[in-house]
Amino acid sequence: MSHSRTHDRAGQGIGSFLRGLLGGIPWSECAECVEERTFPAPADGRIRIENRNGRTRVVGEDREDVLVRIAKRARAESAEAAHEVVGEIRVVGRETGGALALEVETPRKWNRHAHAHVEVHVPRGSSIDVQSNNGKVCIEGVRAAVCARSTNGAVRVADVVGDVDIETSNAKVCCTCTCGRLTARSSNGKIELEDHRGSIDASTSNGLIRASIDEMGSDGVVLATSNGRIVLELPAEVDAEVDIRVDNGVIRTLRDLSSRTNESAGRVRGRLGRGGTPIKLRTSNGTVSLR
Repeated sequence: MSHSRTHDRAGQGIGSFLRGLLGGIPWSECAECVEERTFPAPADGRIRIENRNGRTRVVGEDREDVLVRIAKRARAESAEAAHEVVGEIRVVGRETGGALALEVETPRKWNRHAHAHVEVHVPRGSSIDVQSNNGKVCIEGVRAAVCARSTNGAVRVADVVGDVDIETSNAKVCCTCTCGRLTARSSNGKIELEDHRGSIDASTSNGLIRASIDEMGSDGVVLATSNGRIVLELPAEVDAEVDIRVDNGVIRTLRDLSSRTNESAGRVRGRLGRGGTPIKLRTSNGTVSLR
């Protein structure tokens, strides 16, 4: 019996020691909170959103105000400290020059970690500009220009009518059902564009580029990647001047090109229909497929 009690005391002592030890470790305790705020829609329809750490989602709706829903989460050395950090996370809204600027303020301390996932519901006609440092960006249902800048976070745009300008590093870009002039840049990530109507200018350093076009824009299509495949799917009837170049790879064309020329340096040029609109496809290492 005494032997068993000795082990019990030892276990309790170890448990107390571990609880004390873990209690002093940064980020050992967590706190969460969800809040909502509303803002008047800006006079000129421009909305800028900055979120340094967390996901950002923007949804265009039939509404007259701006609804912000913020899910806050913090970790700290104690429960009290975690709740304190959560309370310090907030959305600040300022209207300047007719535009609404929304900024997520997150405290930064070495022994505390916090992030905020933000969902913003806006009038459909709002033009959107999102800046994100560490988090995914999603924009949908907007009928105006869209701009998204993300570091270490993917960007997804869907059901947008308006010019789209995307730039991300170390993440992918995905656009579906868009209409307008589309510009996409990624340093390390694939780019996938589906059911687009308009012109495209897309490039990535390392990754696949896949684009399907329902209707060509007057500025044409430019796709370029240093290391990766390119796949371009065009409408059945299209008028374009095609110029494809590959340094190390294969060119596959499933479309009949008139006035076709094959050059020894991995280059194919030709015409679709009556020509006119430029299509330029470039990759250093990879296959190019024109369908």
